Amino acid sequence: MKYFYLILIIVVTACTKQPETELSRWENHSINTEIIRDDFGVPHIYGKTDADAVFGLLYAQCEDDFNRVERNYIWAIGRLAEVEGEEALYSDLRARLFMTKEEAIENYEKSPEWLKKLCIAFADGINYYLHTHPEVKPKLLTHFEPWMPMYFSEGSIGGDIERVSTKGIKTFYDNQEPSLSISKVNDGLIRLADNEPRGSNGFAISGKLTASGNAMLLINPHTSFFFRGEVHVVSEEGLNAYGAVTWGQFFVYQGFNEKTGWMHTSTYTDIIDDFVETVTKNKDGLHYKYGDELRPVETLGVALKYKEGGEVKERNFEMYRTHHGPITHKMDNKWVATAMMWDPVKALTQSFTRTKLDNHKEFREMMDIRTNSSNNTVYADAEGNIAYYHGNFIPKRNTKFDYTKPVDGSDTDTDWKGLHTVDEAITLLNPANGWIQNCNSTPFTSAAEYSPKTEDYPRYMSRNSENFRGIHAIRLLKKANGLTLEKLIEIAYDPYLPAFEGLIPGLIAAYDQSPNPEKSLKEPIEILRNWDFAVSKESVAMSLAHYYGTIYLRKGNTPKQLKFMERINYFGSESPIEERIAIFKEAVSRLTDDFGSWNIPWGEINRYQRLNGDIKQPFNDQKPSMPVGLASGRWGALASYGARSYNGTKKIYGTSGNSFVAVVEFGDKVKAKSMLAGGQSGDPNSPHFDDQAQRYVDVNFKDVAYYREDVEKKAKTVYHPGEKSKDK
Repeated sequence: MKYFYLILIIVVTACTKQPETELSRWENHSINTEIIRDDFGVPHIYGKTDADAVFGLLYAQCEDDFNRVERNYIWAIGRLAEVEGEEALYSDLRARLFMTKEEAIENYEKSPEWLKKLCIAFADGINYYLHTHPEVKPKLLTHFEPWMPMYFSEGSIGGDIERVSTKGIKTFYDNQEPSLSISKVNDGLIRLADNEPRGSNGFAISGKLTASGNAMLLINPHTSFFFRGEVHVVSEEGLNAYGAVTWGQFFVYQGFNEKTGWMHTSTYTDIIDDFVETVTKNKDGLHYKYGDELRPVETLGVALKYKEGGEVKERNFEMYRTHHGPITHKMDNKWVATAMMWDPVKALTQSFTRTKLDNHKEFREMMDIRTNSSNNTVYADAEGNIAYYHGNFIPKRNTKFDYTKPVDGSDTDTDWKGLHTVDEAITLLNPANGWIQNCNSTPFTSAAEYSPKTEDYPRYMSRNSENFRGIHAIRLLKKANGLTLEKLIEIAYDPYLPAFEGLIPGLIAAYDQSPNPEKSLKEPIEILRNWDFAVSKESVAMSLAHYYGTIYLRKGNTPKQLKFMERINYFGSESPIEERIAIFKEAVSRLTDDFGSWNIPWGEINRYQRLNGDIKQPFNDQKPSMPVGLASGRWGALASYGARSYNGTKKIYGTSGNSFVAVVEFGDKVKAKSMLAGGQSGDPNSPHFDDQAQRYVDVNFKDVAYYREDVEKKAKTVYHPGEKSKDK
């Protein structure tokens, strides 16, 4: 009998489910996940569950560019100084001011179970990649945690927090001395100083203007090159999203599914405010005035590590917060708290669920979460709807205060009074003209005469400021009819540059009116006189105009407070004639000095070059590069190409602008074409490092494989995470 019980114990023990180890969880995800790479290396990830798909998505991202995945999280969680040195301490301190590691963990722990599973799968996908690729040596993060996505919750990596100046933080927390006026700068993620306007274009076209009768969407983010990868992620739980994902995020940020499409553009909605606090100290510690109350200032200690030479050192800071937000700087010797949207669980919920919706009713309900703070949304769907949402997180404010400047935090009337509902915000659904556009310009021209009206909204909801891209888009869309995907691409890449239609005639008029016109300028002036203001690789006029405009923006004198368009128009119509001639003479001389002649085609100057997988490229005039017939968005180019010289080069090299671009047509089946700057991979040894570079230069879009049968036709490799890829 005792043998019977012994056998029974062994059987019961064997049948009892053992605790799942991290490795066994990785392997289970891998079994349930398949990755198909198409002919351009785009990963099509198929998972049994959403969590399996997220696991495969992060694994695939790491295959393509682990360097950028890791770097984004090093920055976001506030550990950049451990890699880049002491100067990055204030970027790290900024991250911790808004959320500590402990608070990120707390937010993760309070997440709904479905979201926790996705966060775990996110970490598992990266960790399994590192486990199966021991040759990859992380700069810092050897193990990723499921709380880390709390720092990347809202979609646009960096997003709102980058608008808080680390200079102000450094001044305040370094020495507690009053700071002078501190401008807000983007000094977080890698953003090269190309002076290119940051933003994007989104067009939604109704069926009344398309050849098929189906709605269309242009997805045209303007970001740093190689900032996002192109992905397709599918699960048996209803996920089937295609588009652009910022390295390290587990949801498609700008893209489409079979029924809906969404494009985000940077918003001018006021979503961040500064509150000047009246702080006093007594025996009980620091307090700040709020109405008739004295409230305690929250004080948190943080120890930040930083690299110095071959050592890792540490500095301790006391961080301060009020109910408005963390103290970020001083103004007139008073502490200033910065308020912004910080609700990572709801924001992640909105970012992921957005990718799985089937119609505008569901999409509109999702917008009620109201945590997509830094973006406008341009939308289209298979039912033929087109829509526009200007912002999504909009605090209610007392309009007697000017929130473009810091307000008195001790005055209770300055406090945010909850959030505007989506219906109260600037929105647009199915305008009669049949199109919607946003190019980071005013929403009050988003649909021509059918646009929202300024008088219907508080002034803090949007600046009523146009730009040359918006003007360009409106002109083209007013003439649009019978559009196909190919014709929509033509509109998106129209070469006309409206900024020059006032600037250049003003220069020519100045030359013609000059009593003693310089003979050396006659020929370049004649080239500009005969120019149609369109960019091309062959255009000498474009070279002259770009240098003239760029130098004028740097050296020209204008009345104060002029906006960008007003400055350009002033240079073309009201600036002194002598100044225009002098600036143009300098532009001609600069071209001659740099290239041996001013008579040089634009493509000889404006180049695409990617030499290695570094985030900052070592541009070199002596190494191969490609001519590019695109121009800066500042001149009104819809297809933005932000370029300047680097490392002492004479030629200028593109680093931002059109990166991932897609055109989408909805109907019984979704159809799309896409383009990615350079290629899918950050590895110079990969065939997909630069296999789209020539197509990018030639504006030769590739067909998107969305349905499984189409993916299989284009498949080049098929594998499970952890396996060696199998060629088809």
